Amino acid sequence: MSSTAKLILFHKPYNVLCQFTAHEENNAGRETLGTYIKHPGYYPAGRLDRDSEGLVVLTNNGRLQHKISHPDNKMSKTYWVQVEGVPSEADLKPLCEGILLKDGLTLPAKCKLLTKPYLLTPRNPPIRVRKNIPDSWLELTLGEGRNRQVRRMCASIGFPVLRLIRYRVGSWTLDGLNPGELRKLAGRVIFGKE
Repeated sequence: MSSTAKLILFHKPYNVLCQFTAHEENNAGRETLGTYIKHPGYYPAGRLDRDSEGLVVLTNNGRLQHKISHPDNKMSKTYWVQVEGVPSEADLKPLCEGILLKDGLTLPAKCKLLTKPYLLTPRNPPIRVRKNIPDSWLELTLGEGRNRQVRRMCASIGFPVLRLIRYRVGSWTLDGLNPGELRKLAGRVIFGKE
């Protein structure tokens, strides 16, 4: 079965809630997706924490939203992760083999050190810098999406996350989008058997 679905690719800035309204009292006055996206009927296919940045895919098609966001579909996502310290290949090996978190063993991730992401834009506010502790960038690709998974995985190997940017979801990327910008896409999406 195929249908026409419309998508929005949005580069979520830091400190923006990945929802359209700020319901809770402690979120009053915070920016939300609704601050930037004025197209009714679109909903995020997956979440990105307030303190994370990067690609959020929104769609007006419930079946596609489910296909993108449901863990059973294991749509891969790539993150650029700035960590405190400089991990070695041996430090990163547990991430590539699967690591035991409180909610179970993760799937193996693809992980490598980066010199610096090529699309890096300044963050507002900037990260805290500690003069005596270096930092480094990782590229981490996951086939699952647990709550705060990247942060928990990096912390478990001793390298706390300073900045987290989701670069890719499936075949969609941040390419050509600055923080706060969006791009609308339309096309045919093929679904499996009913």
